Amino acid sequence: MSIDINLDIRRDAFSLILNASIPEQGVTAIFGPSGSGKTTLLRAIAGLENDNNNVIKVGETVWQENSILVPTHKRNVGYVFQEPSLFMHLSVIDNIQFGLRRASQPVADQVLSDVIGLLDIESFLTRMPNQLSGGEQQRVAIARALAPNPSMLLLDEPLAALGDEQKAEIFPYLESISKKLSIPILYVSHSRAEISRLADHILLLEKGKLKGFGNIKDVYASLDLPLAHQSSAETILDTTVSSHDPDFNLANLEFSGGSLLVASDPLPVGTDVKIQISARDVSITLNRQVGTSILNVLPVTIDQIFPENKAQVTIKLMAGKIPILARITLKSCQDLRLKSGDSVYAQIKTVAILS
Repeated sequence: MSIDINLDIRRDAFSLILNASIPEQGVTAIFGPSGSGKTTLLRAIAGLENDNNNVIKVGETVWQENSILVPTHKRNVGYVFQEPSLFMHLSVIDNIQFGLRRASQPVADQVLSDVIGLLDIESFLTRMPNQLSGGEQQRVAIARALAPNPSMLLLDEPLAALGDEQKAEIFPYLESISKKLSIPILYVSHSRAEISRLADHILLLEKGKLKGFGNIKDVYASLDLPLAHQSSAETILDTTVSSHDPDFNLANLEFSGGSLLVASDPLPVGTDVKIQISARDVSITLNRQVGTSILNVLPVTIDQIFPENKAQVTIKLMAGKIPILARITLKSCQDLRLKSGDSVYAQIKTVAILS
């Protein structure tokens, strides 16, 4: 099952021309610079952009095609904007119950109870919005969108108006939603940090056109796409905790390409952990080094070398079948005489646990 989208939206100096098939589960990040069409894409899915050429299908259900046009209130989507947009004259619980008015069918009390528990807002249901922090208000806005038991959740830069502390507060709730609800979540953002932590898939937009789409790990590591060439280029890996060293507070994380030691509080063996490796934190050596402070050294094969500029290259390394990016100087690349197919070692200085 998938969400099939074929859009042809043209507005004076702007157009969005897109043909994509989005998975019907997990978090799909809609990523790109301002003006690339991210919000317009969400609005089209919600039925707020109704150009005649648009085609939108959710599984076998047609929302828009030719003469068929399912109105917004019948599409059963939850929509959360950058601002919470709560009704300031209504209490938290009344705001959430207002969202139930647009439910396409009666919603069981248990659904509402589950949503309130999922977003941990029981303690302030009777408060007014002006008595809440920005992060708490956004949690209420998400609860209001989820209360009608939607078949899809659209999040349009929901953290953009929050400070760093408020973002850190709300992240665990977004992660819980993505893990516990079996509905597709489309998440618009221009923050790599947000999508690295939350997204399973990523759709890249640039100037109203699709630049790339796929599993976030593959898109980040593809030298054919722009994200691998940004200064913040990184690799995302899914790993599993195999052991923990209490003496040094290190977790041993295994993946199909090897294992990594990462500073971490104790985690149960078998826990799935998403990690981030910055390309700038990966160096290359021809032989396994001794007498080094770097704990993580992996045998890898050079897959591709891409010159970024006169000073740097990006190298796609393969740890088994798992890609890892390295950003090194052109001089180092030439001094080591690196080329595709070489067997070398990747030295990884820092590994960050995302979730």
